[in-house]
Amino acid sequence: MYQVNRERLIQTFLELVQINSLSRDERNMADRLTRELQSLGVEVVEDTAGEKVGGNAGNLICTLKGDESKPTILFTCHMDTVAPGLNIKPQLLEDRITSDGTTILGADDKAGVSGILEMVRTLKEQNLEHGTIVLFLTMGEESGLLGSRHADWEKLPKVDMGFAFDSNGPIGKVVTQSPAQSRIEVTMHGKLAHAGVNPEAGINAINVAAAAISRMKLGRINERTTANIGNFHGGDATNVVCDKVTIAAEARSLVLDELDAQVKHMVDTFNEAAAEFNTTCDINVQRMYSNLNHDVDAPVVQTAFKAVRSLGFEPTTMASGGGSDANILNGQGIPTVNIAIGYEKIHTVEEFIRLNDLENGARLLVAMTQAVL
Repeated sequence: MYQVNRERLIQTFLELVQINSLSRDERNMADRLTRELQSLGVEVVEDTAGEKVGGNAGNLICTLKGDESKPTILFTCHMDTVAPGLNIKPQLLEDRITSDGTTILGADDKAGVSGILEMVRTLKEQNLEHGTIVLFLTMGEESGLLGSRHADWEKLPKVDMGFAFDSNGPIGKVVTQSPAQSRIEVTMHGKLAHAGVNPEAGINAINVAAAAISRMKLGRINERTTANIGNFHGGDATNVVCDKVTIAAEARSLVLDELDAQVKHMVDTFNEAAAEFNTTCDINVQRMYSNLNHDVDAPVVQTAFKAVRSLGFEPTTMASGGGSDANILNGQGIPTVNIAIGYEKIHTVEEFIRLNDLENGARLLVAMTQAVL
C-alpha cells in the first residue's frame, strides 16, 4: 500500500544533498524547493526568518490545497545541514547511501525533504484524496531552531496537527516527548588588579564563577532533567586579576516546573557566589523552546500509529533528549510529534541512510495524508 517511485526518490535525494545548505546559507536549497513545489501546484510563501537571524533565506510555508472538510495537517523538515557539509559527494551503495567520508551526508534532514517532494508527486500521480496539506520547511534548525523560533506565524494557515520528519531511529518510532530548554547567559564581574604587585586589591571573576559552578547540580539531574555549562571565557593575561567572565549554560526538562526549578537553582548559585566575594553578576535567562509531551491516546499520536500500521510496521513511542521544530510548533498550539525516518550516525562523516528507510519514510508521508481522512 502507498507505493512511491523509489528510483526517482533516490535521485532526488542524491541531488539535494549536493546542494550546499549550511545553517543561514539555505538560499540555493530554498530556490530549488520553491521551483519544484510550485511546478507541482503547491503555493509557496517565504517568510522573513532569515533576515532576522542573518541568513540568506527564510522558511518556506507551502500549501497544497485539498478537501476543506478534512483535517489540515502539517509536515515539517529543515533545509539546513551541519558542518562539514560543503561539497558533499554521496556514494550510492547496494543497500544504502553514504558520503565519501570527508563530509556528513545530510540525510538529516534531506531524507525528510526528499520524502516530502515524493509524497506530493505521488498524491498527484495516483489521484489520492487528501485534505489541505501545509509544508513548513525551515532554515537554521541546526543552529538552535532559528527558523521556527523566528517564523512569521501569521503566514501559516490554521492546521489541526503536525508531523516533523526529523528523528533518528527505525521506521515506526514516534517521538512523543522531548524537553523544553532554557539558556542561561552569565557575566560574572570582578575587579582588576596587578596579579604580582597587589592581587589582594582585586577580585578574580574566575574564582567567583568557579566557586558557583562547583556548587551547582549539573549533568543528569534525574530521568527528566539535565543541565550543562557549555562555555566559560575570561581573562587576557596571567599578570592581571581577571575582572570579567562570561558563561553560557543550559537546562532541559520534560517537565516545565522542574526546568524552572533547575534554572532558579543555577541563577541563585551564581548570585550567592557573587555576594560572597563582594561582587555582582548579570544573568539573562531565555526559554529557547517549549516541551513536547503527548499521551499515547492523543489524536496526533494515534494518527501517526494508524499510518505506521498501514505500512505493516508496529509503532512505538520514544522520548528524545533534544529539541526540534516539533517543540516550537507545539509551543504555537499545533499538536506535533517527531517521526523517525531511519538516518544513522548523523552529524558525523559516517552518516548514512538505508535505501529501504528512505523509501519507507516517503511512503509513511503518503500514509499520513490518508490516515486523517
